[in-house]
Amino acid sequence: MLLKKNIAVSSSGFIFNPSTGDSYTVNQIASEILELLKENKSIDEVKREILKNYEVDEKSLNEDLNDFLGHLRQLRLAEDGNA
Repeated sequence: MLLKKNIAVSSSGFIFNPSTGDSYTVNQIASEILELLKENKSIDEVKREILKNYEVDEKSLNEDLNDFLGHLRQLRLAEDGNA
């Protein structure tokens, strides 16, 4: 999954889409996921990084990450690319 190049993400979790003028706020973990996606990390690399840095079981991470990525697609902030 690729975060669209024009999407601005701040370290505080503020997301801005200049194409639409829409803005969003996400929590710390979501902000970290967005940064990893901006670095063109694969979904597997994102999962490894989150599992390493946070106390979360893999099943919960998979469910929550899939949900979050679905929201990014729905909001047109990301598109399928690397998996």
